[in-house]
Amino acid sequence: MNLLYANDRPGEYPASWYAATATPLAAFPPLQGEAAADVCVVGGGYTGLSAALHLAQRGFSVVLLEAHRMGFGASGRNGGQVGSGQRLEQDDLEQIAGREDARRLWDLGEEAKALVRALIADHAMPVTFHPGIAHACWHEREVAHAEANAEKLARDYGYTGIEVLDRKAIRALIGSEAYKGGDLDRGAGHLHPLNFALGLAAACAGAGVRLHERSAVTRIEDGPQPVVHTDQGHVRARHVILACNGYLGGLEPQVAAKVMPINNFIVATEPLGERAKEILSQPIAVADTKFVVNYWRLSEDNRLLFGGGESYGYRFPDIIKTVSKPMLQVYPQLKGTKITHAWGGTLAITLNRLPCFTRPRPNVLSASGYSGHGLAMATMAGKVMAEAVAGQAERFDLMASLPQPRFPGGAALRWPLLVLAMTWYSMRDRLGR
Repeated sequence: MNLLYANDRPGEYPASWYAATATPLAAFPPLQGEAAADVCVVGGGYTGLSAALHLAQRGFSVVLLEAHRMGFGASGRNGGQVGSGQRLEQDDLEQIAGREDARRLWDLGEEAKALVRALIADHAMPVTFHPGIAHACWHEREVAHAEANAEKLARDYGYTGIEVLDRKAIRALIGSEAYKGGDLDRGAGHLHPLNFALGLAAACAGAGVRLHERSAVTRIEDGPQPVVHTDQGHVRARHVILACNGYLGGLEPQVAAKVMPINNFIVATEPLGERAKEILSQPIAVADTKFVVNYWRLSEDNRLLFGGGESYGYRFPDIIKTVSKPMLQVYPQLKGTKITHAWGGTLAITLNRLPCFTRPRPNVLSASGYSGHGLAMATMAGKVMAEAVAGQAERFDLMASLPQPRFPGGAALRWPLLVLAMTWYSMRDRLGR
């Protein structure tokens, strides 16, 4: 199944609240005939657009190919959360990479957040960064863990932006009786994800990047100067950057063996008006501790944007039904509230939840598999790959040195095995274990 087309119409954004409220950006023409560049970037999401922009700013000629529209994939559909650090906590990273490299990974994550904010400011994007992400804990043991993690970050990493919340405080903040406590990270934040992607695309165009939409890549021809083919043309380049994430398909089997696409879903309610203050007393975003994570925030017009729900299969389910169930578990007071938008999208995970940076072929770089922590890190990944193309590969090599196991079962069995694992962990969620 080609996920580029399984759930979406060619060249059209999904019917999301983001697409309905995005600042318009004129379409870019498909690639026609032959082109040449220093670098060909495949994928018009955060990773690819950031790579293209940073390369162009370094003086490289760049062609970027996007199968649909800029920001079409997970970059334009996600929960908009700009989280701290990496997807894994620092305790885990210290065990995997050692204290020194764990520190470098933390610093890279902090720089990623700063990069997002700097890009918004430097390019006058129509994007507002709202500070604050709360993590809501279902169990008392998770509250204790959150407190220990906040203490560790303050003690060992000098990060003092996290406030630990008891049951009373989390209820006052998020208006739900479901949680035992949690924390609030003031250094993280949230934004309109599609407008950020479109802002990056506009910045790329202004920097001289040749952007092509409706230009799905069909194959890459190896050589000293790889050739990237589409149905209507090809690009000859000295370097190729793969920035496809969950939409990679069979383009690069070495990456596909380590990075798995999965779907996720979000709904938007009608504007809540004064009721919005009962849902979130502050303009923050929230994610909880369930294995199948619930995450939410209020839009600028006081809609609840709520993501979550389980679906096993690559075809999108009844999204309203799928997401309304966990939403009403968290906020039963919203029963009967109208859902105005419902959409899904494909992200990518890795087996150990660390992003996959690799050189799958000569003169080809790839970064993907952000495992739900991609807004800041994907943007940073683009900058890091631009550095590597320019001969400064230390940070790319740090990320590429992290262990990245293949999914068991190969292409045929990896999805059924993941379904079994997700079923088990979601059952534990329901049983409260």
